[in-house]
Amino acid sequence: MSTTQRTLGMTLLISAARIAAVCFVLYLTALAWLWFRQEKLLFAPDVLPADYRLAKAADIHEVTIDVPGAKLSALHLQLPNPKGVVFFLHGNGGSLENWFVNPEYYRQANFDLFMFDYRGFGKSTGHIESEAQLRADVRAVWASVAPQYAGKKLVVYGRSLGTGLAAGLTVEMAATRAPDLTVLVSPYTSMAALAADHYPWVPQALLRYPMRTDQVIGQIRNPLLLIHGSQDSLIAPRHSDALKTLVPQATLAVITGATHNDLQNFNAYLNAYAKALAKL
Repeated sequence: MSTTQRTLGMTLLISAARIAAVCFVLYLTALAWLWFRQEKLLFAPDVLPADYRLAKAADIHEVTIDVPGAKLSALHLQLPNPKGVVFFLHGNGGSLENWFVNPEYYRQANFDLFMFDYRGFGKSTGHIESEAQLRADVRAVWASVAPQYAGKKLVVYGRSLGTGLAAGLTVEMAATRAPDLTVLVSPYTSMAALAADHYPWVPQALLRYPMRTDQVIGQIRNPLLLIHGSQDSLIAPRHSDALKTLVPQATLAVITGATHNDLQNFNAYLNAYAKALAKL
């Protein structure tokens, strides 16, 4: 090999090493950004003015719950003699304005409905800072609601992001009184598994919101209903299949043709949910 060839080869190796080093630095920078900015990726709230009117019917009331460092906005459908209450934990986007949209469904089922916005959503103040804080807020809000329903039926409902919170709350409630029904709609086994589905290049250790539903769901002893759209491309139906395996006694309803965001438009979903409520 000539001196010129050796020099050229060395130059190419140095260039390749420099490119690799730059790529590695960019990768580390991206990981650092993900670590510190996870909330921006996970949560997509709609923020509403403090004077925005959410309650639009006489039997729906606006409620504020004080938690450390924030005030959480909630809506409470209260019927004259309800069978019980559905405690609804919504998904990672929007606000009560677009989640609290079908109160007539609950009136017909004769169930009160309680739903709140997480920190930074809607009219709720503050910012979500950790999974522990998010779960603590859920516990605090439930503690403010539960005393009103002594002797009534209790339903914990989670949708998408809210499914991990609902599963965790159900397990915690068992120490005093387990809910009569837990409903998980479009659930995930864990946020880590979901991230692996969409971002396989991200190390799982980087995730500050693991949301390990798969680690707690086996402790649920009360009736459990899982509902998933067959065409859900955000949270694949196999997540519900895996959770069903962990809780064989659970009921799994797969809604043919439904995606992640349009389940509520399918009668099969509405009927499966209504049937579960009617059994209580």
